[in-house]
Amino acid sequence: MIIDDNMHWLPENLFKDKSLRDSFINCVPYAYGEYAKVAAILGTKLEQIVIEKPLGYENLNYAENLYDKKNQITDMDEAGVDMAILRIPCWQEWLPLDMCKVVNDGLAEHVKQHPDRFRAVAVVPPWGTKECLKEVERCIKELGFYGVQLAAHYGNIYLDDEAFEPYFKKLNELEVPIVVHHTPLPVDYKSIVDYANLRRLYGRCLDQGTAVGRELFSGMFEKFPNLKLIHTMLGGGFFAYVNLLAPMKSGFKEEVERFDTKADKVRDYLEHNIYFDISHAPPWGKPQLECAVKVLGADHILYGGSYPLRREWFFNGIDCIRDLQISEEEKSLILGDNAAKLFKIGG
Repeated sequence: MIIDDNMHWLPENLFKDKSLRDSFINCVPYAYGEYAKVAAILGTKLEQIVIEKPLGYENLNYAENLYDKKNQITDMDEAGVDMAILRIPCWQEWLPLDMCKVVNDGLAEHVKQHPDRFRAVAVVPPWGTKECLKEVERCIKELGFYGVQLAAHYGNIYLDDEAFEPYFKKLNELEVPIVVHHTPLPVDYKSIVDYANLRRLYGRCLDQGTAVGRELFSGMFEKFPNLKLIHTMLGGGFFAYVNLLAPMKSGFKEEVERFDTKADKVRDYLEHNIYFDISHAPPWGKPQLECAVKVLGADHILYGGSYPLRREWFFNGIDCIRDLQISEEEKSLILGDNAAKLFKIGG
């Protein structure tokens, strides 16, 4: 079974229901330099929601007619995807509890109509209040969701901050997987904001790499050992930094120890608590993906197409994995077996 663990979902009526659309837009925190607007898609009669940060610099575009379930299933069939795990793209960072409930109910209904093709992960503000924890339990135990979704950071704080501990305590008890979606930009972004590809691609990698690194060195997995976090964008290309950040022991004695010496612990957390979502295979390139498999292990990488971000990436993604110089077993792990195991799908 081919399982895409990163398919984007928004309400189909988001652009037709002006009240719903405005509720989504009003969640974007203008006071923190984020701007949302509705704009026409050039050459069409359709609309899009554009998120800018700072003003005048586009970071997200949500286009009308791209979240229709009929189109999703048609495209899944053409791409060869058997099942998709649905999440909302980047809104995790902003939605208050009342809007999260709207999203969760909509996701549940969407999955209910095609239970053989879709699964969903819940979105809840990660503050550990009584109401938020109740919503998590409702989604898992009543709506039948298979995990939860988080943003890599909220405002200016990453997930290793103590503010998230009550929420992680509950997730640790529930033992459900957590998909960690990137945010439009990392907390510190001023040096990359001027150029679109740095802002919209490298920025997301910086965000995920920072998030993964902070989680590994913070000790949060000592407190919550059952957490399984699945980071997008291959953790920001984290495979390139594993040996640098957690070097193997050498026989040399250094006069001055300049770095954190928790390499064994970090590697243990990488083995038991951190997983990586490819997000979209084609733009990484064959050598980079093969390197990621060699360093991270095929058993820690999940396939994701980021539909409907870019059609080329979605339709060519599976073939990209099949063309890698890795074993058939490793390809099967990436293309579905890992997701089936983590999300307890089938069997």
